[in-house]
Amino acid sequence: MTATRILLADDHPMVRRGLRMVLDAEPDLQVVAEAGDGVEAIAAGLREELDLAVLDVAMPRMTGLHAARELARQRPGLRLLMLSMHDSEQYLYEALKAGASGYVLKSGADRDLVEACRAAMRGEPFLYPAAVTRLIADLLARPEEPADPLTPRELQVVKLIAEANTNGQIAEALTISPRTVERHRENILGKLGMRDRVELTRYAIRRGLVEP
Repeated sequence: MTATRILLADDHPMVRRGLRMVLDAEPDLQVVAEAGDGVEAIAAGLREELDLAVLDVAMPRMTGLHAARELARQRPGLRLLMLSMHDSEQYLYEALKAGASGYVLKSGADRDLVEACRAAMRGEPFLYPAAVTRLIADLLARPEEPADPLTPRELQVVKLIAEANTNGQIAEALTISPRTVERHRENILGKLGMRDRVELTRYAIRRGLVEP
């Protein structure tokens, strides 16, 4: 099994050391590069052979959010996770807009970071439960958006995808074949101009399709 190659960026050496111990203890995860600020993170992200960058939101010289946007632009295949000590709506929104697959609180990193890394590599989002609840409550309170381009059945499929169901589980829930589910998924991605489950989940949250 090839381990996921990780860049770990945080301006506190002690924090990096602790997080590295958590990640390197897992056989499928390996920290291969470290950075102390956003500028170093971008340089390492473009220089090293990496699969995933874990970036602290608030770092000197350049924030992790800025670094995430630059890495998403210059190296689109690199998965991104944001790490923060702040349970902040603004940081959360900015992380998602920057292209991050997830947002992990440092207070729960020993519990959540490993699963967040694995979810990112599966192309799935990771948000701690309170963040999901807050996002949905805020987004559902916004003025109604223009008519949805998706059919009611496609919206059902998006909701089930966003809830991390497999094609087989979606097929069973909707009493259709897995092949039909895959056709729906392709049609949905094409209509929305999206690429993967992470983007579909963001869309589902935006449309208020996902339950808290």
